[in-house]
Amino acid sequence: MSSNKKYWKSVEELKDSSIVETLKQNEFVNEIPTEEFLGNKETLEGSSTTRRDFLKYVGFSTAAASLAACEGPVIKSIPYVVQPDRIIPGVANYYATTIADGFDFGSVLVKTREGRPIKIENNALAATDGGANARMNASVLGLYDSTRVQEPVKGKTAISWERFYRETGEQLKTFSADGRQIVLLTQTFASPSTNKLIAEFKEKYTTVNHVVYDAVSESAALDAFQAKYGERGLADYEFSTASTIVAFGADFLGDWQGGGFDTGYSQGRIPTKGRMSRHIQFESNMSLAGANADKRVPITPSQQKLALAKLHSLIVGSAFSGSLPPAIDKAVQDAASELRKAGSAGVVVTGIQDVNAQTVVLEINEALNSKAFNPEKPIKTRQGNDNAVMTLVEDMKAGKVGAVIMAGVNPLYTLPNASEFSEGLKQTGLSIAFSMKADETASASQYIAATPHYLESWGDVELKKGHFGLIQPTIRPLFNTQQFQDALLKWTENDTKYSDYIKTLWNESILDGQSFNQALHDGSFSTTAVVALTEEEVSTEETVETPSGNAAAALAASASSKGMELTLYTKVGMGDGQQANNPWLQEFPDPITRTSWDNYLTVSAADAKTLELVNEHEATGALNGSYADITVNGKTVTVPVIIQPGQAKGSVGLALGFGRTAGLKEEMKTGVNGYPLYQNFNNIQNVTVKKAAGLHEFACVQLQNTLMGRGDIIKETTLEVFNTKDKSVWNAVPTVSLNHEEVAVTSPK
Repeated sequence: MSSNKKYWKSVEELKDSSIVETLKQNEFVNEIPTEEFLGNKETLEGSSTTRRDFLKYVGFSTAAASLAACEGPVIKSIPYVVQPDRIIPGVANYYATTIADGFDFGSVLVKTREGRPIKIENNALAATDGGANARMNASVLGLYDSTRVQEPVKGKTAISWERFYRETGEQLKTFSADGRQIVLLTQTFASPSTNKLIAEFKEKYTTVNHVVYDAVSESAALDAFQAKYGERGLADYEFSTASTIVAFGADFLGDWQGGGFDTGYSQGRIPTKGRMSRHIQFESNMSLAGANADKRVPITPSQQKLALAKLHSLIVGSAFSGSLPPAIDKAVQDAASELRKAGSAGVVVTGIQDVNAQTVVLEINEALNSKAFNPEKPIKTRQGNDNAVMTLVEDMKAGKVGAVIMAGVNPLYTLPNASEFSEGLKQTGLSIAFSMKADETASASQYIAATPHYLESWGDVELKKGHFGLIQPTIRPLFNTQQFQDALLKWTENDTKYSDYIKTLWNESILDGQSFNQALHDGSFSTTAVVALTEEEVSTEETVETPSGNAAAALAASASSKGMELTLYTKVGMGDGQQANNPWLQEFPDPITRTSWDNYLTVSAADAKTLELVNEHEATGALNGSYADITVNGKTVTVPVIIQPGQAKGSVGLALGFGRTAGLKEEMKTGVNGYPLYQNFNNIQNVTVKKAAGLHEFACVQLQNTLMGRGDIIKETTLEVFNTKDKSVWNAVPTVSLNHEEVAVTSPK
C-alpha cells in the first residue's frame, strides 16, 4: 500500500495561494526574452537583467554558453605535426589523482582531452574516499580561472623565483640566528612527504613553529580523540554496518568531519533481507542528514547537549542532572532503547564542537562496542589546533614572530579575529603567502608565492591511517608557479625534485616493496603495516584541550542558552569559501533551500512571526525575503532571511563561505561573511536577531518548473510492503491514453 500523506512543494501551497495554482496551470511561465537580457549581441554591455532573472530565464551557465555558441566565430583547427603517442583527438585519457585543498580530500579520476583536464569523476580503484562531491567536480574550473596569480609577486610587482628565494632565504637565516620565531601557518596537508620536508626545515631553521589551521574547525573532536587514544585524528565511521544511527547536530551526508560518509550510509538504507538501517536525527538546522532520517527531532543546540548527556546516562550509566521538555526526553529514551537493542550494530555521532560532547560520543560507542565506530584507523584529513592559532595571533601582536609563511590558508577572511591577525601581520618582519589567488591574506602579505592548481601538482596524502593517495599533474603548469613543497626544498638547499622526493619516500617507507608506478596509476595505496610518517608533535601537546573527568556531567552543565542560538554551517556547494570564484558552485542550488548565489539566515516559522520576518513569492514563483541584523558579542552582520520548515524554534542558521572581497571577480562577491561570528571557533553562538529594512531578491528555484497534473512524485510505503509485495503495489506504472485505451508507460518512446 502507498502512503496517504500529503507532500507540499512549498509552504506557499499551504496558504491555498493563487500563485501556486497559476504556476501549476502555466508550466512554462514566460517565453525566454533573450533580446532583453542579452542586450547588445556584440558586447552584452546593454544587458539590464538581474542575476536572479538570468538564472530564471536560462538556468545555469551551460545554457548561457549554448546561447552564446549559436552565433560564435568559426575557429579552424590545426593538426599535429608530430602527434603524441598517447593523444588521439576525440578520445579521452584518464588519470588518477587526489584533491587535498585543506577542506576537501579525496581520490578522483580526471578526464582529459588533448592534454586538457575537463572533468572530475569518482575513482573506483580507491579503497577510501573515492567519491567526488560537488566541489571536487567543480574544481576543474579553477584550473582555468583568469584571476589566478601567474608568477611570484613582491608588493604589487612581479619578480622572478630566483629573486624570491634569494631575498626570503637571507631573511630566514637572519631571523633564525636572532632567535625570532619563523612560523609555518598551513592548512591540513595530511601529507607524509610534506611532514618530512617540514621536519627538515625545522632542523635547518631552529626557531620554526608549525601551526596547522583548519578554517572550519574540528579541533574539539581532534582534542577529544587525542586525549583518549593518544593520536591526533578523527574516528572513522562505516555506516553501512550500522542498524541504528543516532546523530546530534551532525550532517554526515554533508561536510561533517570532512564528508565522504554518504556511500556507506546509502548502502545501509537499501532494504535487504527484510531489514534496513534506522536513523534518528537530533538537530537545529534542517540538514541533508536530517531530511533523510526516519525520525527527526528539531531541538536547539543547548538542548542537544542535554539530550546527548541524557543518552550517555542511559547507555553508559552516568548520572544526569538536567531537564528536557517531555517530548524531547521521550525521544532520547526511545533512541537509547533502540541503541541498546541494536548493540554493536548501533552508533552515535555528533557535530557539537565541544570536547566533552565529543568525548561522550566516544564513550557511548565504546560502551556499545559499535562495529561502525573505528578508532584504530583514524581520519587524518583534519589536524588543525585552535589554541595554537590563538597563541600565534598573540605572539604576532607582541612582536615575537619574525616571519610567517602561509600555505593553503586565508586567515584574514576566515579567522573570527581577523583584525587582530592583520595587526600582528604588520609587525612581522617577513610575510609570505603561498596562494593561487591574490586573496584577502595574500594581498596583505609582502610576498605572494604563486602556486599551481592541484591538477598541475605533485603530492601525497594520508587520508586515514594506512590509506594513502597520490597527487600527480594532469597538465603542464599554465603559469610560472611553484608548490610550497618546492620552496621547502629550496630553503633547505635540497636540489631534489619534489616528484623524486615523493617517490624515494614512498619506496623507503610506505610501499613495502610494491610498485610506485602501480600506486600512481591507481591513485591510492593501502597497507596494514605500521607507517610512522607524522611530523614530530612538540607544540601541540601543550595546546590540546582535555575533557573533564566526567565529560557527561560537564557537558550537561555547559548547556545554557541566552536568547536565540545560532548554528554556523557549510553548504555542500560553497564549503569553506575557497572556491567562491567558481560560478558552477555559486549557481548550484542548496539541496535544502533550493537557493543559489547567497547565504542567509534560516529561521523557524514561529520565530519569523514573532520577529515580523517575511518571505514573499512573486507571481513568477520568485522568492523575496526580509533582512535581519544578527549580533554576536558586539559583532553585527545584516543578512537576508529564509523561513525554513524544520528549523528548531529558538534557533537560527547561517552558512559560512560567503562574503569574500578579494581574489575573485566582482560578480562572485556574494552573500555575507559569517566568520566574524565564528568566535572561539565554536559553530554555536548566542545571538540577537532584529528585523532590518528592505527585501532581498533570492535566486530560488523551489517553485520553478511546477508541473501541471503530475503531483504524485514521491512514493512511500512501509518496509514490510516493500519486501513482500511487487513494486507495482507502491509504485504503480503511469498510464497514458493510446488509441483511446489506457496503456502503461514502460518506455520513454
